[in-house]
Amino acid sequence: MASAPPDDVVALPGRDRRLTLDDIEDLRAYERDRIDYREKIIELKRTRRVAVGPLVTLLFENRETIRFQVQEMVRVERMVSDQQVQDELDIYNPLIPAPGELSATLFIELTSEAALRQWLGKLVGIERSVELRLGSSGAAGSGVVRSVPETAHEQGLTREAVTPSVHYVKFILTPEHVERFAAGPVTIAVAHRSYEEATPLPEETRAELLTDLRP
Repeated sequence: MASAPPDDVVALPGRDRRLTLDDIEDLRAYERDRIDYREKIIELKRTRRVAVGPLVTLLFENRETIRFQVQEMVRVERMVSDQQVQDELDIYNPLIPAPGELSATLFIELTSEAALRQWLGKLVGIERSVELRLGSSGAAGSGVVRSVPETAHEQGLTREAVTPSVHYVKFILTPEHVERFAAGPVTIAVAHRSYEEATPLPEETRAELLTDLRP
């Protein structure tokens, strides 16, 4: 296991950004660095979190947000064997985007039993209803990239009558899409029969997400 988290959050070159056992600290080492590391991740997530209307939030994941998730799981579950940690890596590595991809955790933000009963039946299929709208509406350089469920987690989350409050989705962009994304503007929208909302992607967030899309 690694001895310390990196000082800076950086994207790795090439397609394989998967975490390995060497990237994960043991419990004692992680505990020493956890407070500072957690503060860095909170700030990183602030830039990568986008609310779309009152009920939906997307957190765009990268290698470092997933590394933090695994480290926290190791800490909470007191994992000490390589196999235990590898099992967590196998679960979470598919959520790290390859170049040309964006990967997001989709949260349906419901805080009461009444709201859960009201909305989770209505929002079935929302994991396929999120759109990246690239460029100004009607412009020649505009385009739409729609979300797809993350394959490794789709079977466990897809339901016919009621949707979970958390989904894992990806956006697969062509090189042309990436250039349109870089040029901006970009809007994130949910185009669902029961929920139609859209929000412009902040420039700070768009610049951050380009580190995922480009090698």
